[in-house]
Amino acid sequence: MKAVLDHVGIAVSDLQASLAFFKDVLGLHVEQTEEIASQRVRATFINTGQSTLEMLEATAADSPIAKFVEKRGPGMHHVALRVEDIEAALAHLKSRGVRLIDEKPRPGAEGALVAFIHPSASHGVLVELKQPAPKVELFKTPVRLTLGDLELITLMDGFFALDGGAMFGVVPRPLWEKRLPPDDSNRIPLTTRPLIVRNGKDTVIIDAGVGDKMDSKNAQIYKLDRRYHLDHALAEAGLSAEDITIALASHLHFDHVGGFTALDKSGKIVPRFPNAKYIAHRAEWEDATHPHERNRGSYLPENFVPLKDAGVLTLVDDGAEIIPGVKYRRSGGHTPNHQVVTLESAGRTAVFTADMYPTSVHIADPWVMGYDLLPVDTLFFKRSFATEAIEREYLVFFEHDPSMAAGYLREKDGKRFVERII
Repeated sequence: MKAVLDHVGIAVSDLQASLAFFKDVLGLHVEQTEEIASQRVRATFINTGQSTLEMLEATAADSPIAKFVEKRGPGMHHVALRVEDIEAALAHLKSRGVRLIDEKPRPGAEGALVAFIHPSASHGVLVELKQPAPKVELFKTPVRLTLGDLELITLMDGFFALDGGAMFGVVPRPLWEKRLPPDDSNRIPLTTRPLIVRNGKDTVIIDAGVGDKMDSKNAQIYKLDRRYHLDHALAEAGLSAEDITIALASHLHFDHVGGFTALDKSGKIVPRFPNAKYIAHRAEWEDATHPHERNRGSYLPENFVPLKDAGVLTLVDDGAEIIPGVKYRRSGGHTPNHQVVTLESAGRTAVFTADMYPTSVHIADPWVMGYDLLPVDTLFFKRSFATEAIEREYLVFFEHDPSMAAGYLREKDGKRFVERII
């Protein structure tokens, strides 16, 4: 069994005072805060280089951290060791007769799997085993949800990568690199997650990923990995391209509508979903078909012009209702006419946010992509949207997040976070 130090957990009674010491006196960098509902604890991470300090604040009087602080006072709570295979590590420890608190791993912070060794087996030290979340391989399998009378199925069309600096704009690298670690070319891992919406009559797909028409040069630039792609995901969901009746575009960039068309056996570009009506925003279409130097690289005509030529394209305006309960809502910012898609049924609301929140890491209002043509418009929309989403319990879908497909926005003590659902 191989293990390395991941972090040291510290129970605190006054989080702000503790953070002030480590940040202001010691000069360490405070990273994100995450609320772990199952443990009734709030974890704030402090970067120390190769490992981190995890500051643990109770969110309920009966939580383990609250009881620890009440009994022993604030101080070191546990040592966390990172392992590659937590199931194998637990099996090894059980075979050696080691007493465990957790015989099966459970969800922990940052999407990791964790399990604790009883202090009696480790000479008084509470030891946590942690298997970090896979960087880019979570949630490849389709997941179904019910939203009132609507069935939602989140899919996937493979992985790709974009420059981290471009994805986070003016946000300095030290603030984002631990959450989406870049490769040697400064590219961060991303995915494309189309969403199926069904109402018993229509099967709508919102966006369709990069598709399979990209040449080898660009596939290398974007680190395209489609060993698992949309056809696989549709098949796992019990669907096929023929089942799609409406294909809806949030906007017309290549990583969102590349999968709207495909090459047939003769090499001709044709609509990917043969029985579908394709819907795009009218003004977005005008921008896409009249590009300029700043957006030409993202608007690739082969992804959408053949739809018009085939007579399957319908153009609509802001606020258009696609099927009952499924509507466009203009966010702008990323492109002047970028749309999020609202899904409403039985008093519940979900929102497919496309490139307004490309990943769950982008939920802070000023974390705006450098790719956005109108970044201040993005900022203003995010500011108002977040308030709505928190107050009205919107389920938010993140199209490009490599490890989280959907969750609820939450805010506590001025800190915004995502409660993961998928």
